[in-house]
Amino acid sequence: MAPVRVSSLWRHPIKAHGAEPLTASAFVIGETMPWDRVWAIAHEASKVAESADTDWVPCANFSRGAKSPSLMAVRARTDEASGRIALEHPDAMPIEVDLDNPSDAAKLIEWVLPLSNQKRALPKTVVRTKSAGLTDSKFPSIAILNKASLSELSAAAGQDLAEERFRGNIWLDGLEPWQEFDFLDRSLKIGSAEFVVRERITRCMATASNPATGRIDLDTLRLLEANWGHQDFGIYAEVTQSGQVRVGDAAQLV
Repeated sequence: MAPVRVSSLWRHPIKAHGAEPLTASAFVIGETMPWDRVWAIAHEASKVAESADTDWVPCANFSRGAKSPSLMAVRARTDEASGRIALEHPDAMPIEVDLDNPSDAAKLIEWVLPLSNQKRALPKTVVRTKSAGLTDSKFPSIAILNKASLSELSAAAGQDLAEERFRGNIWLDGLEPWQEFDFLDRSLKIGSAEFVVRERITRCMATASNPATGRIDLDTLRLLEANWGHQDFGIYAEVTQSGQVRVGDAAQLV
C-alpha cells in the first residue's frame, strides 16, 4: 500500500446536528470517537423513551439530514472543559448550549424547529447515549473515508463535494479510489491506534444536501448506483487498540 496519511478528522457531538473539524483525537477500545454522537434529538414519532439517557437505537428515531436536509448545514464547536456546544447555521442565529441542562436542551429544540422539515416528524427532546455514541451502526463504529473516492465521486458529479456531506470521522489520503473496500475484516493502524474494518457504509439521502447551504443539490445515491453499482461510501471500523490519531499521521494495514 502506498504511503497513506490522515488528511482530516471530524466529529459530530449531536447526531445529525453539526460537523466539527479536529486536528487530533484519542480513540479507545470498544468506544466511538470521543464526543461523537453523544447526543441526539428524538422526534415526535420516536420510540425512544423520554429520559435523559438512552441505549443504542436505530437512526429512524432521530431528527436527521435524510428527512430534514437543512440540518446538514449545522456546524458545531465543543468546549470539552465545560461540555458546552456552540452551533451555527446560515439561516439561524448562533446558539451555545449545555445539553445536560434541561433548559438548554429545550433551547436547542426551539432553535432547530425552524430548520426542520415541517412535513416530517418534528424534533421533540434531546437524549444522551448511556455508553457508545449514537452512530448508525449497532456496534461502536468509527467512519473511515477515502479522499480519492471523494475525488472520483466529485468528478462524476461535476462539482467538488465537501467532506462534511458524508459525516466521516477519519479521512485518509494516498489510497486508490475505492481501495478502502478491500480492507474488510482487516486491521488498520492509524497513528498509535488500531482498528478492524467491519463493513461498508451504505448511504442515505442526507448526502444529497449541500453542507454549505442545507439544500439538496445532488442525487448522490443515484450517482453512486449509476457509476459503481452500489450506494456505499466509506467503511465502518471498530477500535481494537487504544491510541491517538492526528492529522498527518500514517495509516497502514497490519
